[in-house]
Amino acid sequence: MANLIDFLQHQNLVWHGTDNAPLSQRSVEKQSTGYETLDTCLEGGFPIPGIVDIQCQVGIGEVALLLPFIREQSRLCVMINPPANVNAHALLHQNIVTELVWVLSISDPTEALWAAEQCLKSGVCSSVLLWHQELQIHQVKRLILSAQTGQSLCCLLRCNPAQGGSLPVSLSMQLSPRGEGLDIKVTKLKGGWAKPKITLTWPQLWPQLILRDESEQSGQVLPFVRSISR
Repeated sequence: MANLIDFLQHQNLVWHGTDNAPLSQRSVEKQSTGYETLDTCLEGGFPIPGIVDIQCQVGIGEVALLLPFIREQSRLCVMINPPANVNAHALLHQNIVTELVWVLSISDPTEALWAAEQCLKSGVCSSVLLWHQELQIHQVKRLILSAQTGQSLCCLLRCNPAQGGSLPVSLSMQLSPRGEGLDIKVTKLKGGWAKPKITLTWPQLWPQLILRDESEQSGQVLPFVRSISR
């Protein structure tokens, strides 16, 4: 039995609660997400190196959630197969060095995984954002090893809830939109436990993503001018 447990631990298939884990395994390097509320929930921020699984609908603010983290990095951020064009002016407006953001569009899913693997272990990338809907456990484990080699972070962005949350990632989050921000439910946290749902309210940072009050919207509606010609 001991050999089996050692084997599973070596394969990163055993998860420890914070209180029961050995001291050597309790400390995980974290880097701030840029949001104090989220840092508190994640006990310090994103795990580095690591794999962060983000499950959400497309376009609800998932990239905006990652921008403060990307802004603080001095190495490359590679976005692989984003579902829309990346707006360089928007990145510049957020004080992100656009020369450090590369975008790759790769039609073949296998080649996209290969590209992510190479970027993660190259040592020149701080993070890789990978949009990929059909990930297998062995593929994620290869990305983990690559991230450990390059001391980097891989964010998997998925909008396919049918695949579930059984991947061996460092952190798994489910995002859902709210009128004033974003709901975040942490379903898996390596070295810790699942967390209660939190809400990020960001009217100051992302006012364009906030739903306006209905009365305010109705006040801005201009009626059609009715023709008086008969």
